[in-house]
Amino acid sequence: MHEIAQRLAAIRAKIDGALRRAGDRDRAVTIVGVTKNAPAALVEAAAAAGVTDVGENRVQEALGKAKAVHAAVRWHLIGHLQRNKVKQAVELFTVIHSVDSPRLVDALAATGRPLEVFLQVNITGETTKYGAHPDDVRALRQQALRASSLRVTGLMAMAPLGGDPRPGFRALRQLRDDLDRAGDGPPLPHLSMGMSDDYVVAVEEGATHVRIGTALVGGKAAGGR
Repeated sequence: MHEIAQRLAAIRAKIDGALRRAGDRDRAVTIVGVTKNAPAALVEAAAAAGVTDVGENRVQEALGKAKAVHAAVRWHLIGHLQRNKVKQAVELFTVIHSVDSPRLVDALAATGRPLEVFLQVNITGETTKYGAHPDDVRALRQQALRASSLRVTGLMAMAPLGGDPRPGFRALRQLRDDLDRAGDGPPLPHLSMGMSDDYVVAVEEGATHVRIGTALVGGKAAGGR
């Protein structure tokens, strides 16, 4: 068995344990294999092991890598997206986890490409992190709902480095629940939160998408945590 298959089995077992502890064993959790800094061969190996969703941080790197990947995977952009890279991004990515501003919503909508999007929230208030302020997320969602090509399915956030991730994950889930109660649009089924160091806690707190790099593909994806 390829080492990626072994790692994937271990990750899935930990996710199953977290779902049991959360009392939510029927919740589906998508493992987004983060392959930043990893070669195309590792993407192929991950796909062969059963990874169907692949995450990349940088548009240019992903576009070049995808040319050498023949496996049928769904590409997720999980890194910050600059507006001048939007037209290139939608050539490959069908899921964008990092929608964090009204101008980015407009730029994505202008392409007319059908996209699944997550609204990125700076849930910790750290100035080094991207993401909309929690108080601005409802208006951002309302704007995205007016764009027929964008399907807003959830929220995304990153936990603080070196701190306890649970309060942030819990706050993101609470924000999602508040938005659902506001009733502006369809319920938001997804929460993209948790990486290699904290995905177990994220699943316990309601994650439906975990973005896992190093724990899945090893040190070559160090940027994906």
